[in-house]
Amino acid sequence: MIRLQKVMADRGVASRRHAEELISGGRVRVDGELITTLGTRVAEDARIEVDGRPVAAAPAHRYVLLNKPVGVVSTAQDERGRRTVVDHVGARERLYPVGRLDTDSEGLLLLTNDGAWAERVLHPRYGHEREYDAWVEGDLTAEALARLQRGIPLEEGIARAVRVTVRSRSRGGSRLSLVLLTGWKRQVRRMCLAVGLKVTRLVRVRMGPLELGKLRPGEFRDLTKKEIDAMAAPIRPAIAAAGPAAARGSRSRVGLPAPRVPDRRRDGGVPSTLARENPARRVARGGVATGSPRRLQRSPALRERDARAAAGIAARPGRRAAAGPAARITSARPPQWQRSTRAAAQRAAPRRAPR
Repeated sequence: MIRLQKVMADRGVASRRHAEELISGGRVRVDGELITTLGTRVAEDARIEVDGRPVAAAPAHRYVLLNKPVGVVSTAQDERGRRTVVDHVGARERLYPVGRLDTDSEGLLLLTNDGAWAERVLHPRYGHEREYDAWVEGDLTAEALARLQRGIPLEEGIARAVRVTVRSRSRGGSRLSLVLLTGWKRQVRRMCLAVGLKVTRLVRVRMGPLELGKLRPGEFRDLTKKEIDAMAAPIRPAIAAAGPAAARGSRSRVGLPAPRVPDRRRDGGVPSTLARENPARRVARGGVATGSPRRLQRSPALRERDARAAAGIAARPGRRAAAGPAARITSARPPQWQRSTRAAAQRAAPRRAPR
């Protein structure tokens, strides 16, 4: 079951927002029933009527790769009447762009009518890289390149380039190749401006496994089945590319416990006596450690032995007395300090009552 406004948008009736207006206005019927509640879920193949006219079934999904030229707007419709990428392709299907490119930028742009596929392509979880060729003016210093990779604070967060490569360098201008994992508005231009570089031309040449190839500005082609599946498959980004913070959180993401980091303020400046004490010595004193080394408990067998000794009750015939501390040391031949501890424990243990 899918929301009615999404089904209408997928069938090319109108955008989701316009479809909501049609529903609220009482102009939509599903299987003969008038629907006025937004968010109503219907079957994907439901019979839908708008103003009494039946809506055709959803067309087959289409996936297009376009080399967007400069001056074309990356939207399905433009309020100012400018030429859009949908107008440029001129498809019979109702396509819309997957993400955007600035009007003054060019390069690889995807268009589709498959909303679920578009969402998977754009979601950061899938980690598709975006590679740009940028022609810049300004002093291209080593510090500027390092800052682009360390990260530039923007309104959306810290923007950093996974890789920065200098393609050419001259006094008149330089050409850079930048690889990003995010596609924020005018991100490359804003990052370069923050380090004193002005972008004069920007071309997106790759998105995930898809490359612009030999397509000229304005040309487009349909994706192959292999390319469609590759863009929908998740790609785990390299932890090193995401920075130290991602590396610290990577253990929790894969289900591993985070390592405990000693904190001298939490531990009182120095490790406690129980934390320093050897486990064998704690056992010799009649205790077993459970959980944290700070907690010390006596085993049920030792508590029963002490209770019998206090009450003067002998061990039951035919049974050995409760295992003492010495029995808990399983080393075949422990070191000298352990043997001394075992002897002390045996001397301190109560003897078996006479039969």
